Amino acid sequence: MPGPAAPGRLGFQAYEGRHLGAAFSFFSIMNDLDALVTAAEAEFEAALAPAELENAKARYLGKSGRVTELLKGLASSPADEKRTRGAAINEAKQRIEAALNARRQALADEELEAQLRAEALDVTLPGRQRGRGGVHPVSRTIERIESIFGSMGFDVADGPEIETDWMSFTALNNPENHPARSMQDTFYVDMKDAQGHWLNLRPHTSPMQVRHARVHARRYAGRQPMPEVRVIAPGRTYRVDSDATHSPMFHQCEGLWIGENVSFKDLKAVFSDFCRRFFETDDLTLRFRPSFFPFTEPSAEIDIAFSSGPLEGRWLEVAGSGQVHPTVVRNFGLDPERYMGFAFGMGPDRLAMLRYGVSDLRSFFESDLRFLSQFN
Repeated sequence: MPGPAAPGRLGFQAYEGRHLGAAFSFFSIMNDLDALVTAAEAEFEAALAPAELENAKARYLGKSGRVTELLKGLASSPADEKRTRGAAINEAKQRIEAALNARRQALADEELEAQLRAEALDVTLPGRQRGRGGVHPVSRTIERIESIFGSMGFDVADGPEIETDWMSFTALNNPENHPARSMQDTFYVDMKDAQGHWLNLRPHTSPMQVRHARVHARRYAGRQPMPEVRVIAPGRTYRVDSDATHSPMFHQCEGLWIGENVSFKDLKAVFSDFCRRFFETDDLTLRFRPSFFPFTEPSAEIDIAFSSGPLEGRWLEVAGSGQVHPTVVRNFGLDPERYMGFAFGMGPDRLAMLRYGVSDLRSFFESDLRFLSQFN
């Protein structure tokens, strides 16, 4: 049986034409996709910020992007073309996504590099040192007072800054309506004690003496002889007063010495020795000027003379003192017929002014570092 006849020339040309057309169409699509990838890579590379890059991504891979539209167009293509064209478009899409991710990473690296440059540290530079604080001149003065009286056998007492009326006034022979109260009962708080009296910001540190002496009397009750009460009470106090030598908040240091044989003579010896040691000189002139305090009798103001400078020959009050009043000794819980002694009260702020040559007390409390740094 004879085989099939060979195709004629016309039939061969038709067969060849169909395959050449398909090949040409495939190469045309590949060229278009290469151009598309090249364009996407160029736009991605031109993006200088993440926002610009995301905008460029939307033009190619977004819901209406060029690659997405090509994939949508496959639905109307013949089955044999759908496989070929789909594979080519997916390959182009992968190349575009790779270019997109590479550019994202490059932008992130650039941002990190810029941040590192901005935060770069020159380790060869000297380090920044933290500022060193110092002791406030008034605190330094109080420490010096405590040290000197400590060497004389005085304890240091502490107590509350909000006090009762009895501790602040009555125990010190200063009952209600006493005229001497007018200079002191100036700051009160919105609370009352058990007797219905308003509590006050202590106007002096004398209540600390009262508290210490009462505890001392109870502790050594019945012991013969009873150890002497020897204590100083430094701390903050409050009165309405404000000028170059006064402040509504100021510091006070009071001293108390109670025993069976303590007299005014001992007061003069102790305080004179303290002043010479505090100012580190024997060239001091002190005077004990008669005065009045409800809690001492007799009483005296203690003045120091200026020995040089523009105030030479003038006196400055530095303390009040006197022999403890029998009523106050009784309020301590002691027998005034057996025990007696002296008390004094001085202002560490004023002593600091004299020691350091400061002319205005308010400078200590204005927190000006230029002023305070001079003492460190």
